[in-house]
Amino acid sequence: MGTETGWTPIHLKRNTVGGVIGNVLEWYDFAVYGFFAPIIGAQFFPTEDKLSALIAAFGVFAAGYMMRPLGGVIFGQIGDRVGRKRALQLSVLMMAIPTTLVGLLPTYASIGIWASIGLVALRLIQGVSVGGELIGSISFITEIAPATMRGLYGSWTLFSAVGGIMIGSLLATVMHATLDPARWRKIRSWRPCDNIGGRSSTSPRWSSCRVAASTCCSCGGQPI
Repeated sequence: MGTETGWTPIHLKRNTVGGVIGNVLEWYDFAVYGFFAPIIGAQFFPTEDKLSALIAAFGVFAAGYMMRPLGGVIFGQIGDRVGRKRALQLSVLMMAIPTTLVGLLPTYASIGIWASIGLVALRLIQGVSVGGELIGSISFITEIAPATMRGLYGSWTLFSAVGGIMIGSLLATVMHATLDPARWRKIRSWRPCDNIGGRSSTSPRWSSCRVAASTCCSCGGQPI
């Protein structure tokens, strides 16, 4: 039996779960950088003053946040024109690729200033992506939810965003507690955490589930 929006309960559940998973992965990818900022700052913004390197690293983190409104505008337009599903797919891909590249990016010692420039560019792209994912996910889930439960369904988007940040924090805490200080400060200690998100975001299992559910129905005759 379908809801007033035309979605059956099973499709509604699958799409909600897909939106939650997408948000968790996106915000994990975006936030994990901040938890490793002291290491990243030393590797990409070398200076005799460690505080200056840390400030530079957090400055890049802040720049990514500043791009979020732009991402909301861009992907909001994409969602209105070609459908929420396509906008969400693009935003996830736009996060997964830069996240993977950040994990593979050579350091300042290898390629000089281009390492710093590359890191800034990739973080800006991530900022656009996470802004578009959040807005698109909120719109998508609230539009398909029953009229009397849109607030509840919409709340899962922010819940999952915070969940992704908490997972990144937990992983960084575990690594900090289990690795000795010398090994913790090595460059490779943060790269696996960054690459986990990039690979998970393109996982065929959750992506195919989300896309398949999204193509089952339409809402009000408009593409979802």
